[in-house]
Amino acid sequence: MSSGCQSLFERDKLQFLKLRAKRTGIWFRVLSSLDRALIDSAIKVVDRVRSLRLARALFAVAKKMEKALESGVSRVTRIVGFPLAYKLGLLAKKWGNLMAESWISDVSFARFLAIMYINSRKNPLTGGL
Repeated sequence: MSSGCQSLFERDKLQFLKLRAKRTGIWFRVLSSLDRALIDSAIKVVDRVRSLRLARALFAVAKKMEKALESGVSRVTRIVGFPLAYKLGLLAKKWGNLMAESWISDVSFARFLAIMYINSRKNPLTGGL
């Protein structure tokens, strides 16, 4: 790693990550005691994580926290909205719509499709109301 490259896991960033986890309530609810000890130890011992093994372990914990912090609409957008946008974009492109290719990566369109899915009668999340 070059000296000009910023580390994702520096002490201040880890402290901010811990503070955010505590404020949102996921510090004890989602993270195991091993995950919490890993972050606490890294904060106390290192200024910047240089070990690839430690960085991978911290990345796994950060990914777990990110998943817990994700809102319901964001989760459905990722799981349902983007795949639907991809399918609809390809289908519309086959039908001759030249703008349809941009639908595949359009966050607003994917979010719209996700919200439509949430409100649909076939949605298992709403119990088919």
